[in-house]
Amino acid sequence: MELRHEALRLLAMTDPAEKAAAVRTWHADRHADGQATGPDNRQGNRRAVPPIPAAAIDTGAVLEPAGPLPGRPPRPLLVDPALVPRRTPFTPTGRAALLHAVAHIEFNAINLALDAIWRFPGLPAAYYLDWQRVAAEEALHFTLIADHLATLGHAYGDFDAHDGLWKMCEKTAADVLARMALVPRTLEARGLDATPPMRAKFARVGDTRAAEILDVILRDEIGHVAIGNRWYRWLCAREGLDPVAHYALLAARHGAPRLKGPFNVEARRAAGFSDDEVAALGAQ
Repeated sequence: MELRHEALRLLAMTDPAEKAAAVRTWHADRHADGQATGPDNRQGNRRAVPPIPAAAIDTGAVLEPAGPLPGRPPRPLLVDPALVPRRTPFTPTGRAALLHAVAHIEFNAINLALDAIWRFPGLPAAYYLDWQRVAAEEALHFTLIADHLATLGHAYGDFDAHDGLWKMCEKTAADVLARMALVPRTLEARGLDATPPMRAKFARVGDTRAAEILDVILRDEIGHVAIGNRWYRWLCAREGLDPVAHYALLAARHGAPRLKGPFNVEARRAAGFSDDEVAALGAQ
C-alpha cells in the first residue's frame, strides 16, 4: 500500500524534471533499504508462472486520486497524431524535434509505470516492485534525453506532441490484463522496433551522445517489455486464458493499433515473446 500511495503522489506531479528526479530517488531509497526490487528481466523471462504466496498479495484497497491525472506541464501542446510533423535528424531543428519526441515518450512511460502501480489493487508485491523499477529507469531515460536536448538549445515542451500512449492507458484503466497486453507489450514494444533505425540516423549525423542514450534505452526497454510479458502471462494463467488468443481479442476490443514491420525479432524474443507471438506479428 505504501508503494501505491507514493506512486499516486508522484503521478500527480506536474514538473517533468522534478517528477523524474523524485521517482529515481524513490526507487534508490527502497533499494538502499535492502528491499527486493523484483526479478531482473533485462534478458526476458520465459519461466513458468511462479506460485505466489498469499502473504505477497497487496491488501486490495482502492485509492482515489485528488486531482486530474497524469500530472504534466502546460507544454508541450498535445495535438492529433496526424498533425505532428515528420521529424528528421538531418537538420538541427529536426534533430531537436526527434529528441523531443523521444523525451515525450519517456515522460509518458514514467506516468504509465506509476499508473500501473497505484491503479490496480490486489496483485503480488513483485508486480508493484517490477513497475517501480520500470518507472525509475524511464525517469533516467527522460533525464538523459532532456539534458542532451538542452545542449541543442531546446527543452521539453518546445515542440508539439500527441497523447496516444496515455489514451491507451485510459482505455485499459478498468482491466489490468488489458493494460499489460496493450501498453507494455504492444505500444511500448514498438520502441524495440523503432529504436535501432533511429539510433543509426543519429550516428550517421555524428550525434554520438544521442546514439549512446538510445543504446541505454533499448537495453532497458527489453526488460520493461519482458515485465509486461511476465505479468500478462501470469494474469492469463490465473484466469485460465490462452495468451495468444486472448491478446487478439483484447486488441480488437480496445482498438489497439495494427503493428507494422519491420520487427526487431531478436529484441522481441529477448523480451520474452514466444514463437507463436512472433509468427502472429509476421502474419499481420
